[in-house]
Amino acid sequence: MGKITYQKAVTFSYDDGISQDIRLVALFQKYGMKATFNLNTGIQNEDSKFEIDGTPIHRMNQEDRLEQLYRGHEIAVHGLTHAFPLDLKPEEYEQEFLQDAKNIERLYGKYPIGMAYAYGDYSDNVIQYLQKIGIRYARTVESTHGFSLPQDPMRLKATCHHKDEQLFTLAEEFLAAKPKAGDPPMLFYVWGHSYEFDADNNWDRMEMLCQMLAGHDDIFYGTNAQCLGFDG
Repeated sequence: MGKITYQKAVTFSYDDGISQDIRLVALFQKYGMKATFNLNTGIQNEDSKFEIDGTPIHRMNQEDRLEQLYRGHEIAVHGLTHAFPLDLKPEEYEQEFLQDAKNIERLYGKYPIGMAYAYGDYSDNVIQYLQKIGIRYARTVESTHGFSLPQDPMRLKATCHHKDEQLFTLAEEFLAAKPKAGDPPMLFYVWGHSYEFDADNNWDRMEMLCQMLAGHDDIFYGTNAQCLGFDG
């Protein structure tokens, strides 16, 4: 990883470029949080919609000022069409991963260095290809329930999903920690999908978490890339 200068940091990772991101971004702005949003540029339009337990969900049109919405946050690869990586043949990697990265560069002005595996699906072959095209970290759907920096950024595990029963216990533990100079840096990393807050009717959960984490002088608030030392 790159150079780490903080002792404690907080970051978030949210997938799919869906309309509920508008409310989530506003919440992050309110409390000074930074996040990484993982987009599927091949299906990034309102026609790409689905439903979970009666909650309508649709991706946003990528030409509709999304650059302005996500400004100040990081945009990362999530696969052009959200395909299962393990279902892809090696000759399909370029279309699914590199084309997504190139689209992100065109739309957002910066080539992405991050990735979130669709469905948490990955393999050594996928990882090797991603590294070849400049991806430096990639998030799985696994949780550590801890705050250590990843030993392998291409198999990155978050602290937990925002639905995790231990979320607030972990937040309290993180806030209470007082690392000293020379101690390993601590990273509190939360991920999810913003539509889940509508589906579960619990936007107050994220607001409560942001309230807890906000405004601490000993915490660095950054994107995934910044917190991993890949983007100063």
